[in-house]
Amino acid sequence: MDQLAIGLAYLGAVLPQIGGLAGSCIGVLRTGRAGTAALAEDPTQFRNVYMLAALPITQTFYGLIVMLQLIMLLNTVVSKNAAFELWSGLAILGLGLVGLAAELLSAAFQGSIAAAGIAELPRTKGKITFHNLILAVYAELIGILGMVFCIVGLTLIRGVMGV
Repeated sequence: MDQLAIGLAYLGAVLPQIGGLAGSCIGVLRTGRAGTAALAEDPTQFRNVYMLAALPITQTFYGLIVMLQLIMLLNTVVSKNAAFELWSGLAILGLGLVGLAAELLSAAFQGSIAAAGIAELPRTKGKITFHNLILAVYAELIGILGMVFCIVGLTLIRGVMGV
């Protein structure tokens, strides 16, 4: 078993979680700033601010799902002492990079979209909430597709490895 390949694969496994956490932090920072300003102007918008500000957190869960799937595969490989070549480690590292980018960018951009809507809540008396939610869901879809891509890629790698 190639130790470098295993190390690269474990690094790849944690990258989607890192992307989800970092992106969610950036997104919540953006929505939190906008939410504080909006609530200072109109405290009755708390429910809408709360709902929109929470949106970027979901990418952390998508990153966690991908990370757990990858680690379960790697733990199976290690426990069975199965053949694990450099190409496998690089493939999983590549999947991890895709997951990192998808979750990081999705959450960060979703935070920007939601923050723009939050900023308009006092002026529109909350009427923008649903429309902004729909727009923010488009950014959410990128995080979901990133997770799906990683899981499909993992399935393909698992099939080639025979594990």
